[in-house]
Amino acid sequence: MSRYIPTYSKLLVVSDTSMCQDKDNQYAFGPVVKELEALTAFKTIVWIGFNRGGIGQNKSLVQLKKGNIKLILLPSSGGHNVLHKAFVLLLYPLYCFVILKEVLSSKYIHVRAPSNPAVITMVLSWCFPTKKFWFKYAGNWVGEASWFYKCQRKLLKYLGANSKVTVNGNWENQSKHILAFENPCLNQTDRINGQHICEQKKMSDKINYCFVGGMNTNKGVDKIIEVLETMAKNDKFGTFHIVGGGELLEPLQLKAKTFSHKVVFHGFLAKDDICEVYEKCHYIVLPSKSEGFPKVIGEAMNYGCVPIVSDISCIGQYVQHNTNGLLIHPITTQQLQEQLMTSLFIEQKQFKTMMMYNYNLAEKFTYEYYEERIVNDIFN
Repeated sequence: MSRYIPTYSKLLVVSDTSMCQDKDNQYAFGPVVKELEALTAFKTIVWIGFNRGGIGQNKSLVQLKKGNIKLILLPSSGGHNVLHKAFVLLLYPLYCFVILKEVLSSKYIHVRAPSNPAVITMVLSWCFPTKKFWFKYAGNWVGEASWFYKCQRKLLKYLGANSKVTVNGNWENQSKHILAFENPCLNQTDRINGQHICEQKKMSDKINYCFVGGMNTNKGVDKIIEVLETMAKNDKFGTFHIVGGGELLEPLQLKAKTFSHKVVFHGFLAKDDICEVYEKCHYIVLPSKSEGFPKVIGEAMNYGCVPIVSDISCIGQYVQHNTNGLLIHPITTQQLQEQLMTSLFIEQKQFKTMMMYNYNLAEKFTYEYYEERIVNDIFN
């Protein structure tokens, strides 16, 4: 793949991403900010998203540092009850007007789905066959989903020749315009630091583990605590680091105080602090019920954590059981406990082989690789 990166004048980004403005500063959802600020191919980026409150109300928002990114804030909508959902429909004409205005002055359009703005832009993509659209579907491309997500998956399958769709993983009977695509999370500093850590890391007297993600039942952190509560104490089992916040944080903290395994709850951490947790750990554990492909797997691989993860969505396309990780299937507490016990007895040579396999694989999750694919495979 060529390292030459051409320059384009403008990229329009259409999303339901959280963002806000505070006097002269702009803030938006951290992971997407990193993706867009890493792009060097576009002189200007116009980014449509949802105004979801001030910086003090949302810890996931970070300040934009690059002056070439301009935010357009849509009024926030959505919710769980019927009234909130009806209000979304009332706002559709406004959303459509704002998106159409920007599409008219843009040749390259990047759309983040599933979302309400994505549905509008799917319809608009048929009206502008000379413009180039890139739809990034972030959820699970196969399997169970809400009716709204299933509807969007179906629409994406039948878009015109001017549209590319990127998804998590490769699937049978996939149309030519639908491409497997990795989500970036690593820069070259991460790669250098990760290489040094992988060279130094080895199995020790105590094996450490981590979980990084939302503290909710979908991510399976409750299963981890349930297993630790019932699992007999083992001298090789070290510390289980849990990073993230959410509704289950306080209840699980209280529960963890009742058993002997050492569990450290870190809450929300900045990226550099999470990398320090990876450095201490031998395994990352993610017993999720549903996923696309979590970025934290790529991050953890880069820093020498072997994945113990659910065999769902496309995860099994990257993590092969006993080759570069351990797969949890079916997703039960019994299976999770079996894989944790297996991990305690993996010898240094096998662990090192798994770890270096993953470090090399993590190159696919770099921002440089991401931009090359955008230029060569999507907008070429």
